[in-house]
Amino acid sequence: MWEFMQHLNYWDWLALGTVLLILEVFGAGGYLLWAGIAGIIVGVLTFLIPGLSWTLQLPLFGVLAILTAVYWWRRQRGTVDSGDQPNLNRRGHELIGRTFVVQQAIVEGRGKIKVGDSVWMAVGPDAPVGTPVRVTAQNGAVLSVEIVP
Repeated sequence: MWEFMQHLNYWDWLALGTVLLILEVFGAGGYLLWAGIAGIIVGVLTFLIPGLSWTLQLPLFGVLAILTAVYWWRRQRGTVDSGDQPNLNRRGHELIGRTFVVQQAIVEGRGKIKVGDSVWMAVGPDAPVGTPVRVTAQNGAVLSVEIVP
């Protein structure tokens, strides 16, 4: 093993990087991707700098694996943008500010309103059936409403 470590060359690193990338294809969840890329980078550097000792290659591999993973993590975290649909996957949030009609009278602060082809629970001031109300907030499957003057 010691003999192998002292004679690491670029083929060893390229093979390690390739094996890690192949294993990533089988579902490692992204964990081996960055180590595989780091192995390939070390292989390329070892090819370009033939005298690079193994005592520098191993720490370089570790540092590159961490740096590539952190770089991608920060890049992905910064690109979360809902674009032109800010309420996508936030069911009910798009209803805030819209006006609907009371379906079941709001009595003692609780009732139901008709939203499209569905009925939602509503909390707010008491209102008879047919009263127009505006949604002011959403808490799970319950909409807070106010009576439209």
